Amino acid sequence: MMELHADQYVKTLANEYGREFAFAARSQRETMAWQTAFRVKLEDALGIRTIAGRGISDLAPMCLGKETFADHVREEWFITSEPGYQVPFYLLRPLAQDGPRPVVITPHGHGKAGKATYVGIANTPAEAAQIDEGERDIALQAVRQGYIAIAPDMRGFASTRLSQDVAKDRTSSCRTMQMHALLFGRTLVGERVWDMRRLVDFVESQESMDAQHIVMTGNSGGGTVTLFAGALDPRIGIVIPSCYFSTFVGSIGAVEHCECNYVPGMLQLGEMADVAGLVAPRPFLAVAGREDPIFPLAAVKEGFEHLQHIYQTVGRPERCELYVGDEGHRYYKARVWPFVQEWLRPSLPRR
Repeated sequence: MMELHADQYVKTLANEYGREFAFAARSQRETMAWQTAFRVKLEDALGIRTIAGRGISDLAPMCLGKETFADHVREEWFITSEPGYQVPFYLLRPLAQDGPRPVVITPHGHGKAGKATYVGIANTPAEAAQIDEGERDIALQAVRQGYIAIAPDMRGFASTRLSQDVAKDRTSSCRTMQMHALLFGRTLVGERVWDMRRLVDFVESQESMDAQHIVMTGNSGGGTVTLFAGALDPRIGIVIPSCYFSTFVGSIGAVEHCECNYVPGMLQLGEMADVAGLVAPRPFLAVAGREDPIFPLAAVKEGFEHLQHIYQTVGRPERCELYVGDEGHRYYKARVWPFVQEWLRPSLPRR
C-alpha cells in the first residue's frame, strides 16, 4: 500500500478505492439498468431522498411583478421548494408568444448578484462589462432565442444568503450552509438540485410552457447544478454544463474549490463522466475554457473521453459534444444555442 502523503491524497485513494458505479455496461439494456441503480445511490449521496422525506409541499407560485422591455417581459416569481424554503426566480418571456414555448432553466454560479447577472442586470459599468465579456446573461440570451427562460437564485447567494453574510457583504453562504446541510444528511448541491426539480414541476404546471422541451445550462457552480440535476431528472431534455464538466480527481480533488462542490463518498460511487452518463441518451454539451485554471482542459478531455464511450454504448454518440472556448473560466455561447436548436425536436425520446 502506498504511503498517504498530503499532496497525493486524492490520487492515492482514487487508485485504491473501487468506484461502485464506474461504467462497465456493454449494451443499451445494461446501461439502463446501471442508470437506474446509480440514480438511487446518487440521490442518497446528495441527500435528495432525505429532502423528499419531509413531504412534497405545494409550490404556491406567486408573481411579485413584471417589467416590459423592447423584446421580452421580465417577471419576478417565487415558489415553495420544501417546507420553510422558497426559491426566488426571474421568468423571462418573449413579447410575442403564440403557444407553449420551450423552457431554458439557468442556474448561476458564484457571485453576489445571483440571478440578476443571468438576466443582464448590472448596477455599475464594471458589472455590465463583466457580464458582456463573459457572456454571462444566459437567461437573456435564451429569451432572445425565442425561449421562455427561468433564472433562479441558488441557495446561499444573493437574496438567499444568511443574514450574517449579508451584513458582512460576503459573496455567499456556501460554507456555512454546506456544513449545516451535512448535519441533516443533506448536501448544499443536493438542495440546489432539489430546487431545480421543483422548478421543473412549476414548468409542468404552466400552460404557456412546453414541458416536453426543457433545457438546463449554467456556468461554473451553475454547471455543477446543471450536471447533477440533468443526471437525476429525465424531464430535463438537454443538458449543457459550462466550465464544470471534467473529472473529480483532476479538478475538485486537485484544485481549491468552494465547499459546496463536495459530495461525501462521491468517488466511491463514480467519476464525473459516470454522473454525466446518467443523462444519456439525452443531448449533452460540455462547454469548457481552454485556459480555465480550476477545471483544467486535460481533466475535461479525460472525462469527455469516458463520456463518449457511454454515449457510444447506447448508440447515440452524436448527442454528446465538447465545445472549448479560447479563454478562461466563463460562459461560451457560440455552440450553445445552435446545439439547443438542433436537438429541440418533438421526436427526441427522454429517459
